[in-house]
Amino acid sequence: MNTTLTDTSRKPLFPSGPALGLRFLFFTLLSITLLVVDGRSDRFKPLRDWTSWALTPLIWVGNLPRAVSGGLEHFRSREALLAENRALRANQLEQAARLLQLSSLEAENQRIRELLASSTGLKDRVLIAEIFAASQDPYRHQIVLNKGARDGVYRGQAVLDAAGVMGQVVQVNPTTSVVLLITDPNHGIPVEINRTGLQTIALGRGDGQGLSLPYLPGNSDVKVGDVLVSSGLGGRFPAGYPVGEIYELHHTGGENFMEAAAYPRAKLHQGRQALLVWSEHATAADATDAPQVPIDLPANSPAKPKAKP
Repeated sequence: MNTTLTDTSRKPLFPSGPALGLRFLFFTLLSITLLVVDGRSDRFKPLRDWTSWALTPLIWVGNLPRAVSGGLEHFRSREALLAENRALRANQLEQAARLLQLSSLEAENQRIRELLASSTGLKDRVLIAEIFAASQDPYRHQIVLNKGARDGVYRGQAVLDAAGVMGQVVQVNPTTSVVLLITDPNHGIPVEINRTGLQTIALGRGDGQGLSLPYLPGNSDVKVGDVLVSSGLGGRFPAGYPVGEIYELHHTGGENFMEAAAYPRAKLHQGRQALLVWSEHATAADATDAPQVPIDLPANSPAKPKAKP
């Protein structure tokens, strides 16, 4: 026999009626009373402490999602800061390299401006050339320029910088040329002492730094600090251009000559530019009759001749 439940036997999930309102009013008055009593005395402090201790796990569980979210956000922020720090460091290194390059370009531009300024005082034709190779032999003071026969460079042509005479061209190739510096022991240049006009020959000492004047008369008026300038004799070097400055005198007893040592005015081992000067005394034979002066160049230098098969 089946038993059928009537609607009156079912209990509502949320009952309503006078009893519910009375219970709500009772608990409301109780809460207010407890708040008033707790605010005026510490009678309920043990109960409040116990309740707080009992609810601590629930509070911790409730705050767990926020703590996990905050930890993940902190981790993501840390990773983002590390990535930004790496990017800033890379950018700093790049900017530092660019700054160094700009400093080098600024110094190079300054040297070019000095060369151009010095060329305005010369009446002859001039041309700026790049120095891209130098002799590796300490006893050969030679450099290679990126200008050659195609640019009109000729044998014996004077090479200057903004401070003084550097040397002369001794070998001409189609696109390059070899310059013998004034400090080479095989180089000599006619000079005169600017203070007195005394003319003599300045020879390279071979040490890369000095010049020697070995044929000065013993009674000549020469002093330390005298400036040597090119005399213009021979027509290769422009007259009056600084060559060196005397820093030492040697008097040998019983000899009719004395020797002077001088520093070159040109900055032979600084910069990457030189000034080629055309002389009105140059001839067509100078451009073709070039001596084969050896120079040690790097293996990958464009001026180094290729071996013939």
